Amino acid sequence: MSAKPNGTKGTSGTKGKKALDNAPGAVWFRAEKTSRPRPQLSHERIIATAVELLDRDGVRKLSMRRLAEWLGAHATSLYWHVATKDDVLDLALDAVFAELDLPEEHSASWQEDIEAFMTGLRSALLHHPWAAALANSRPLMGPNALRSSEFAYTALTTGGFEGVYLSSAAATITHYVIGSASSEAVWKQRSDEVATRSAVDAHIRAHIDDYPTLAGHFPLLEEDDWESHFHRGMRLLLAGLTSPDAHA
Repeated sequence: MSAKPNGTKGTSGTKGKKALDNAPGAVWFRAEKTSRPRPQLSHERIIATAVELLDRDGVRKLSMRRLAEWLGAHATSLYWHVATKDDVLDLALDAVFAELDLPEEHSASWQEDIEAFMTGLRSALLHHPWAAALANSRPLMGPNALRSSEFAYTALTTGGFEGVYLSSAAATITHYVIGSASSEAVWKQRSDEVATRSAVDAHIRAHIDDYPTLAGHFPLLEEDDWESHFHRGMRLLLAGLTSPDAHA
């Protein structure tokens, strides 16, 4: 009678481990295969090709079969290096974070360092239209992402942020950049951005009694550009981001 419960427990544990192994971010914790010689492929080549395909067609059209075809390799060779599509996405996204142009040394101003982090992250994400939305939907645990986080956390610590305030401040600036870049990337992929904005403007004006403030403000948005909008918002955010001591 005891064999059945023990077997059930083992099966459940195995299933749980398998689910964890296939989850987004699992690539950073999975043990590297060393049981036989490596095929002709390399992580570097796989990642570079994956980024190229993602830039070309986006996340939905990426598949392990298509990636293998572009690499001129058999699917079994690809699976030796990367177990799942999630692995590929995690590796490709971390390659984007490698493009962040951050100062080698911190400056005397934590605000300037955070501004460098935010503008660098925005630039890297916008260079790859798929990256911002992906960054918002999976854990950022790759070495390049963690290095950029280390830079931002160090700057915020210099500014007096500690504990939960440090986490909240870091999340605030990161979410602003990712959210802004995600919106911009989506709009820039539309061929009808100007026409859509004009249609929204006309709709608001047709219902001015319902949206009087929007009706008076919306024309200003048409004169704005994405970069100016981002930098203006960033300055407002940093101006309001004060250390916990100010709220003591």
